[in-house]
Amino acid sequence: MPLLVFMTLPGLVILLTALAFVDQLMLRAGRAGLLPWRNSARQGQISATGFEQLHATFSPGKQSELKERQSALLLRDDEEDGAPPNRTLVDLEGGKAVVRLPRG
Repeated sequence: MPLLVFMTLPGLVILLTALAFVDQLMLRAGRAGLLPWRNSARQGQISATGFEQLHATFSPGKQSELKERQSALLLRDDEEDGAPPNRTLVDLEGGKAVVRLPRG
């Protein structure tokens, strides 16, 4: 019977709230490594992930946000993608910007 309660929407919210409480309690006690979903490299609030997924179930906008966040994690961020070094100079106090075009 208790398993059947957690298969309903209110039961799922109760279960997520209980897991969030345990997660935060163990994190503040310094024993977060004992939890199976925590390791030494993982920092931050894991409990928020479950609530975001629940929110995404009922909100198409949240689904789009989570997909965009996932795709942003997969994109590379190269140093070379920005402006080339030593070609631009911006003086905010003087109100001047200098851009040197490459020769060639």
